[in-house]
Amino acid sequence: MQEAFVIGLDFGTDSVRAVLNNAANGEVMASSTFNFPRWRDGLYCDATKHQFRQHPMDHLEGLTFVVRDVLKRAGGGLHVTAIGIDATGSSPMAVDAQGRSLAMLPGLEHNPNAMVVLWKDHTSAAEATEINEKGGGYLRYAGGIYSSEWFWAKLLHVIRADEAVRRHAYAWVEHSDWLPFVLTGGTDANAIRRNVCAAGHKALWSAQWGGLPPRDWFAALDPRLTGFAERFGPYTWLTSQPSGALSPEWAEKLGLSTSVIVGIGALDAHVGAVGGQIEPYHLSKVMGTSTCDMLVVPQGVLGDKTVRGICGQVEDSIIPGMTGLEAGQSAFGDTYAWFREVLAWPLRLLQVDSGADRLLPELDRLAAAAPFDEHSELAVDWLNGRRTPDANPYLTGAIRGLNLASDAVSVYRALVESTCFGAKKITERFAAEGVDIQGLIGVGGIARKSPYIMQVMADVLDMPIRIHSSDQTCAAGAAMFAAVAAGHYAKVEDAMAAMGQGFDKTYAPDPGRRELYRKRYRAYKRLGDYIESETTMHHEQSS
Repeated sequence: MQEAFVIGLDFGTDSVRAVLNNAANGEVMASSTFNFPRWRDGLYCDATKHQFRQHPMDHLEGLTFVVRDVLKRAGGGLHVTAIGIDATGSSPMAVDAQGRSLAMLPGLEHNPNAMVVLWKDHTSAAEATEINEKGGGYLRYAGGIYSSEWFWAKLLHVIRADEAVRRHAYAWVEHSDWLPFVLTGGTDANAIRRNVCAAGHKALWSAQWGGLPPRDWFAALDPRLTGFAERFGPYTWLTSQPSGALSPEWAEKLGLSTSVIVGIGALDAHVGAVGGQIEPYHLSKVMGTSTCDMLVVPQGVLGDKTVRGICGQVEDSIIPGMTGLEAGQSAFGDTYAWFREVLAWPLRLLQVDSGADRLLPELDRLAAAAPFDEHSELAVDWLNGRRTPDANPYLTGAIRGLNLASDAVSVYRALVESTCFGAKKITERFAAEGVDIQGLIGVGGIARKSPYIMQVMADVLDMPIRIHSSDQTCAAGAAMFAAVAAGHYAKVEDAMAAMGQGFDKTYAPDPGRRELYRKRYRAYKRLGDYIESETTMHHEQSS
């Protein structure tokens, strides 16, 4: 029997990554990464306005490169049966009636509102507030609070802000749905297959009320939303299902056959949890620029109960047959990257080789050995607002306790600690809502590259954290879903068992730091409460 191989494509914030895996055992035959050039150059983004946009040509050029590259690296001649895809989200964009991104049409190719509105874009904070004021029971499975990072808030902002985009837009589509549509040669936006993962966690789709909220709900927000809601379609698809076969055009571009199955897309962290071999009641922390904390429980266990303040609970969204729950932090790796850039800026200004790439590993090493006590510098991690628990895009970060002895290492230690305290707030919310967390799984680049951050995480949460051995859990998860979509496995759990690479390290909490971190965590919460009260008062006065 001929060996079968599958490709997993992971569209992240900075790059697209591909892995070519043996479908029988998950062996990585080749991998490749393409950094998005327009995004790298900061085009179409304005951090002062919380505007982060990506041009879809970055994605199409990137996927072409990485697929051809993994085939070349593997030596050719392999029988590739399927491609699986994940992408950041909610990262939607406007398309015309043929499903073409407006950013690929003449006259709109440099308009940021015609591009992918990246997950971390918070320009729709006011629109999210409107949705929360009028949401009612339809926010129940979204944790009770709608986020400016999500689908409808972003659409509402764009159609209000840009007449040209509003005039040309036929539909509003998640990046993770658009990519399979393109690869399968789609030409009708009405035929785009929406994945249940993004639809449920970001767009208020729920089987409990038969799809989206009713037309009247959208009309009350803005009558212009009703057409987009109607064109969303009444159905969603599982990530384990096929979207279609590779089109002749894309088969030629990629050097593959038209018999290759393209799977339904999904959100990157949800797919990464599968690549990291998530288990029921184990919180899978996908740690990158932000974090997404994924949890699965057997369907029916929660009954009518919903968890407040998270990013939704959706049946079949991570593993078909289970209820998926999502939480996370808006800035995790972004927090460390921000501090690195602050440190490197003066040297760059003076045109000195800053060695910026070496800063974080050196800070890790020094912070691990630095003494601290109950009164040392303390930070709050809301540099890009707060995702969970209880989404609030208006919140900002803070550092307390600075003095003339404070240095880069002590500030960095406080920032790392704050991101771990933010993670503890999430686990406490699950526990308070009656969802038992039995273990922690760490996946992603930071989990594998920073022993210091992972040790602080274990210490603060006072729980062991197992680190998955794969460097590319999101792409690996996409490959697992591809294997199921191609029929190599009957269900996702079988693909995880056969193709998963297991765990290679466990960080155990240090009992000697338990009481110190408890005291500092209480101080973190008090500082956060103060920041939140001040932010709320300022927002109310200015609105």
